[in-house]
Amino acid sequence: MSAPFSGLCVALATPFTPDQEVDFPAYRRLVKHVVEGGVDGLWVLGTTGEAATVTDSERDALITATLEESQGRQVIVGTGSNDTRKTIAMTRRAQELGAHGALVITPYYNKPMPSGIVAHFKAIAEAVPGFPLVVYNVPGRTGINLAPATLAQLWEIPQVVALKESTGNMAQISEILRTLPQGKALLSGDDYLALATIAMGGAGLVSVIGNALPRQTKTLVELATAGRRAEAAALHAKLYPLMDALFTESNPIPVKALLAQLGICGDMMRLPLLPAQATTHACLAECLKPVLENA
Repeated sequence: MSAPFSGLCVALATPFTPDQEVDFPAYRRLVKHVVEGGVDGLWVLGTTGEAATVTDSERDALITATLEESQGRQVIVGTGSNDTRKTIAMTRRAQELGAHGALVITPYYNKPMPSGIVAHFKAIAEAVPGFPLVVYNVPGRTGINLAPATLAQLWEIPQVVALKESTGNMAQISEILRTLPQGKALLSGDDYLALATIAMGGAGLVSVIGNALPRQTKTLVELATAGRRAEAAALHAKLYPLMDALFTESNPIPVKALLAQLGICGDMMRLPLLPAQATTHACLAECLKPVLENA
């Protein structure tokens, strides 16, 4: 099974109404905005999508809406949890609804040993044969890092076709890319490391800023992939302050605030997350202005 995921993928936010219900009209508006920006993949129900607080029925509706608005883009669904049986059930459901693959986070809270992580992914692959799996490594959320030695065992599972790497550790990214098997892919899970990761052989980016600025982010990925280093570096420098500002509070609080400033959706969060502080709004507005000038 070859690695089908590359280019610019956007980790979609999930808009909510003031009473904390899913705002489906706003969500469809967001997906259309991202698609019109030329992105390659739509990733729904990940960290940025607040998947931890979305119900099963809402999950189904969000997956369906994404597929309906995708215009042929690949739709990847976050199906991971710290319960292997639950992960299998959500992965099966994503496949049934027509998704093109699953983003599976390493199990959090339970603190499995490396052998347990491998067993977790093997069980998912066996339960949903033929369905592509993307491993999601984000130690800041899970409390556990997927070491390259453990990843090497996961690459032996044919359905594990890609890694979304969100450690921020360039030494680890370099080692993974150095030993990457043919047909597998590493995608940066951090906007600010996209240029460096692609320069070392990464296949693309799973982006947060792409929710708001898909066209500019797509251009950055294309320039980096084409090896047009000076142009890519100039665009990265232009976008970097906003990329950084998007993490002044826990993701996706700032990106929701940015989307609200752009009139795409509201900035409501589901508890225990709260909307962005006024200082965050001001910082985002200041960082956004030069990006939009002469855009």
